[in-house]
Amino acid sequence: MIDRRQVMQFRVGAQQLDRAGGTPADTAVLDIGVQDTGPDGGRWALALRGVEVTAPVADDLVLLWTVRAAPHLYRRADVAEVAGAVAPYSDADAGKRIYDAARPLKAAGIGNLAALDEVAARMRAVVTTPTVKGDVSGRLAELLPEPYLRFCRPCAATHLYEMPFRLAAVRAGLELRPGTSPPVLHRIPGFTRAAPPGDRFDLVRAYLRLLGPATPRQVADYLDAPVRDVRARWPEDVVEVRVDGEVRSLLAADEPALAGAADTTAVRLLGPFDLFLQARDRTTLVPDAAHAKQLWPVLGRPGAVLAGGEIVGTWRSRKAGRTLTLAVQPWRKLPAAVRDGIVAQAERLAEHRGVPRVDVDVAAPGGV
Repeated sequence: MIDRRQVMQFRVGAQQLDRAGGTPADTAVLDIGVQDTGPDGGRWALALRGVEVTAPVADDLVLLWTVRAAPHLYRRADVAEVAGAVAPYSDADAGKRIYDAARPLKAAGIGNLAALDEVAARMRAVVTTPTVKGDVSGRLAELLPEPYLRFCRPCAATHLYEMPFRLAAVRAGLELRPGTSPPVLHRIPGFTRAAPPGDRFDLVRAYLRLLGPATPRQVADYLDAPVRDVRARWPEDVVEVRVDGEVRSLLAADEPALAGAADTTAVRLLGPFDLFLQARDRTTLVPDAAHAKQLWPVLGRPGAVLAGGEIVGTWRSRKAGRTLTLAVQPWRKLPAAVRDGIVAQAERLAEHRGVPRVDVDVAAPGGV
């Protein structure tokens, strides 16, 4: 029997949240992708794992729409294998990932994978130079027939469905220019797509390696894929373990690390979409239902305070002029060392954001 504390400590180590320095080449989370959503997105997640994304390092990274159609950072050198790894597993999988766009395609007798390939081919032809997303969308609306399009009430215009647009971009060999809003797309130099990808970039294996132990349903929920497709790709080199009575799988090579997971004293201010918080076993991450509701609201997620391998509260930031204010809501009384760690991490966040001053406001425990 494995208890949840071992699982949490294992994930801290697997995701390298307890290390002081590193490079993109030796940063494990770049195998599965680092979600880049919000001001404390991909670059902050890498900084928490010891990688400061300075100008030379930034050149080694590529930003793609991939898992759940969200923007993720990867190593540029891995882009061919990543493109193969993030492709839908089947036509049914593609249909699940593109949501409501699948219905008109089905009615028109167009397969979901065929539709993604058609959109990708058109996108590739349109984006010959760096192009703003809206301009790409406008051209595609002129080039593609009705089953690919929808009327957008807020814009009072006809667009391509959003999910096929995003998921086709990497098939078209297009990357996103970091820091652009609206996004600017441009061609990936020398793009090819590896099929099948190697074990290192296989998303099922990567989830088990970084967020295990897990069940097929948890992996499928992370990928937005059908459970049957994930089961069909379940690794053979796994062992079964029980976590709080639930049977889950772990890569056999990681069993010693799980069994011997050491306690960590690391304090980290995780961004709202950090990989550590993306695990689909939320009751393992945060057993208290009220705390879970605070950490994962329907809208406006806060960040999470990670201390000693446990999530111990939430945080939100506000910038006013040259000052960053960090509001921390702990869930219990925090030791002095943890409070000091929060202040140190807040100073690091302010430096990361290029703000010279930071104020930290730690509320009374509770807040739910």
